[in-house]
Amino acid sequence: MSTQAATPNEKDPTTQRPSRRTQRPTKPGGMSAKFFGASALSFPTWAYALFFFIIPVALVIFYSFGYKPDEFTAVATDKLSFGRYPDAMSASFVSTFFATLRISIVGTILCLIIALPFAYWLAIKVSPARRSLALALVMVPFWTNFLVRTLGWQIMLSPDGFLSNWMQGLGMLDGPLDILYTRTAVQIGVVYNYLPLMILPLFVAIDSAGQKLREASYDLGAGKVTTFLRVTLPMAMPGVVSGCLLVFIPLNGDYVTATVLGGASGSMIGQLIANQFNTAQNWAVGAAMAVILILATLVVVGVGFGLLKLGQAIAAKLGSVPLKDGRA
Repeated sequence: MSTQAATPNEKDPTTQRPSRRTQRPTKPGGMSAKFFGASALSFPTWAYALFFFIIPVALVIFYSFGYKPDEFTAVATDKLSFGRYPDAMSASFVSTFFATLRISIVGTILCLIIALPFAYWLAIKVSPARRSLALALVMVPFWTNFLVRTLGWQIMLSPDGFLSNWMQGLGMLDGPLDILYTRTAVQIGVVYNYLPLMILPLFVAIDSAGQKLREASYDLGAGKVTTFLRVTLPMAMPGVVSGCLLVFIPLNGDYVTATVLGGASGSMIGQLIANQFNTAQNWAVGAAMAVILILATLVVVGVGFGLLKLGQAIAAKLGSVPLKDGRA
């Protein structure tokens, strides 16, 4: 029987500490799981954002730094500069831009005023059995081609159209209706075209606002108006914000409605940008106009969010009830 002690280099393998490599947990699937596992489910999302948003916007920004070298070339980018931005800020661009902004803000407010009571009626008053039919009546016209719907309003608003003849027959007008190819016609058209984008998020928000809270408000003595202003509307604010964004942002760049119903006197900024690309073949100035429009839209949306947060803070301050211990 050997009594010789083991040397330090002859340690028992069962007492040796496992190496750092063996301590590291093994990821199930490794790289294959990363690219072909659950994370691959997000591929359609980032691929859509990459190919249909990031790359097109990046190309527009890149072209805005270029120039028009000659009559037969749309854009050149061998000498990049900011020179196209002063060219884009012409007097006609500024006046058309503010006219477009006015049409967009008024159109968004009108859509909200019309959609809010309709969405409330649809979510609260209509029975679930008939709600699907009412939603279909909202969505079916929206699924019709955008240009076809706008052409329908062109026929409706024409001086010898149905609306003009009907109003003259009732004695409301002394002569033919004369609003086609004006900004009033564009305003009517954009409200009609974008109204479903306001109704749907409002309906979802009010429908999920909580029937039990409204019933509790009634039980505590609040009337219908107070319950709507203090319970339903605050809980539906996410739908209001979503609807305003869905209407305001695409309305800023609307091209079809202004072209069909506005003509030259009802032009919007989308027409100016399209003319630079299609008619003048000056992609650099058109891209600079588009970048200015994107930045201005972001600024207006940011200001709107700031005013909304300020209004919510003031409403929370005024609506808080002080308790006996000084808390609100």
